[in-house]
Amino acid sequence: MIADNPWVDGLARMGIIAVAIPLAVIVLTYVERKVLGRLQMRLGPMRVGPYGTLQSVADTIKLLTKEDLRPQTADRWTFELAPFVVVMPVFLAFVTLPFTADLFVRNLELGLFFIVAVSGVSIVGFVMAGWGSDNKYALLGGARAAAQLISYEIPLVMAVLAVAMFGQSLNLVELVEGQGRVPFVVWQPLAFLIFLVAGLAELYRQPFDIPVAESEVVGGPLVEYSGIRWSMFQMAEVANMVLISVLASLLFLGGWNWPLGEEVGAGLQVVLIFVKTSMFILVFMWLRGTLPRLRIDQMMAFCWQVLLPFAFLQIIINGWVLVYGWPDWVLGVLSGMAALAAGYLTYRMAWRAAEPVLPRLHRVGSVP
Repeated sequence: MIADNPWVDGLARMGIIAVAIPLAVIVLTYVERKVLGRLQMRLGPMRVGPYGTLQSVADTIKLLTKEDLRPQTADRWTFELAPFVVVMPVFLAFVTLPFTADLFVRNLELGLFFIVAVSGVSIVGFVMAGWGSDNKYALLGGARAAAQLISYEIPLVMAVLAVAMFGQSLNLVELVEGQGRVPFVVWQPLAFLIFLVAGLAELYRQPFDIPVAESEVVGGPLVEYSGIRWSMFQMAEVANMVLISVLASLLFLGGWNWPLGEEVGAGLQVVLIFVKTSMFILVFMWLRGTLPRLRIDQMMAFCWQVLLPFAFLQIIINGWVLVYGWPDWVLGVLSGMAALAAGYLTYRMAWRAAEPVLPRLHRVGSVP
């Protein structure tokens, strides 16, 4: 406890989150630039501060002091409130997110449901940004963003529901404690893969960044934003990446327990969560510098033809195991076989999408 008064304790913890999230965004922005620089065989930021460590601080100062412009014909309240509608759900989700067995603002019995519910509100913010800008490109980007978020939200929720079914709880602390020595990723690899892919799409990161890609719709719903309001959208994206990474650690990798068991000190619990979360964050950064961008039709087809059917399949498999009382290893085997089938189907879809391009690549010598 930070203080004996629960109200003071709760406000203090909320204040820590309100300060920690912007600081984490500044640090992760620098880390991502360095990671992408290494992947692309370049240095990344090097000029501002030692090894460019102050580049993100300089960018933050620039965005805070930069002139905040608004189109003359834009809807004032819709345009100005959209960034808040996008960023506030992220802060609300962190309120019930446990980092250790005792480190959280409020442990809700329906904490997992609360996080899924509030995170969906950001869809409205992107639609507001596109509509309020009075710009056809922004409106198109907002429509694409809403379509992508709504589509990939369904398999993401289904993957979370599969974990809640197997763990018999919506309390994140109880789900972590229920994993014990064997994390849920062993029993539900298909749900784990669906969660990561759908979470990647929810973050608008490669290969699912077409709604905000400058080469597609000139920045999407953010095209008319500048200064602090633009930075709020970027802060929401990076903070959501941390949120998805922490959730993946809690739901599938045993949180602060696995692999050392429940008898772990508070300091070591923080280390375990930090290591697992950092691993997922680095994977997201690695994919951004590796994968090509999908077309809008390919992106939507992948969701509705692959992710969603296999998400329902995972729910059905969980129902069979729970209703008939089958052992856990049966769930692991069936889910693993379904994950292999989903991977093969994804490979076939990717190959069919690349077939029209391969003859041209052979002609120019890009493919041996």
